[in-house]
Amino acid sequence: MEGKTIGIIPSLMEADGLAREVADALAGAAKALEDAGAKIVEVDLPNMASAIAAYYVIAPCEAFSNLARFDGVRYGYQESDCATLAEQSSLSRAHGFGAEAKRRQMLGAYLLSSGIYEQYYLASQKVRTLITADYQRAFEHVDAILMPASPTVAWEHGAISDPAALYLADIFTISNNIAGNCGISVPVGLGAESGLPIGAQLQGPAFADAQLLTIARALERSFDARGIVAPAFAGKGGEL
Repeated sequence: MEGKTIGIIPSLMEADGLAREVADALAGAAKALEDAGAKIVEVDLPNMASAIAAYYVIAPCEAFSNLARFDGVRYGYQESDCATLAEQSSLSRAHGFGAEAKRRQMLGAYLLSSGIYEQYYLASQKVRTLITADYQRAFEHVDAILMPASPTVAWEHGAISDPAALYLADIFTISNNIAGNCGISVPVGLGAESGLPIGAQLQGPAFADAQLLTIARALERSFDARGIVAPAFAGKGGEL
């Protein structure tokens, strides 16, 4: 870790919805990396706040385009005993896709429609370009960026069913996805109050996977050595 520079974004630690347990764990993760020989510096991603809005325009549009091939003829589930090709395609899609896939396809169809495309999709692609440029400037000064993987500790299966609430859980990962960078989540202990797992996220430039894995391994070893990672994730000696 000697010679590595890790960026942190101070404003994220005060973001709405970020659990105190997660903020404390991230501070501990930054300290662990510093103790391992990394230099911790502050960076800024000024357009990150717009990432989740841009993503949930771009992603449904891509889902609508990509999933159009699943018509029950060439790809995907095929409904049997249909009288016509149109009936087969309609029922195959109705029964083959889950609620979230249908939701994204319907939204994508709307967002790509005439008169709407320029207002939302084109604007979101411009935001995507701004966010990508923010990352490029940040990675000129740091090897990786440390931030939360989720604003909350791990929740129990089924505890959150509202789609909007689930989408907001992606607030810290979305910017990395739309910019095309690499990223990895590392367990950094259990919440002091909840006792549930917390994940830290390391983001790096595209194709810098080996470097990011090296940093993640050092962070994981630090927490594993102190015996404070979630039992399900604990490995022998922190080995990958």
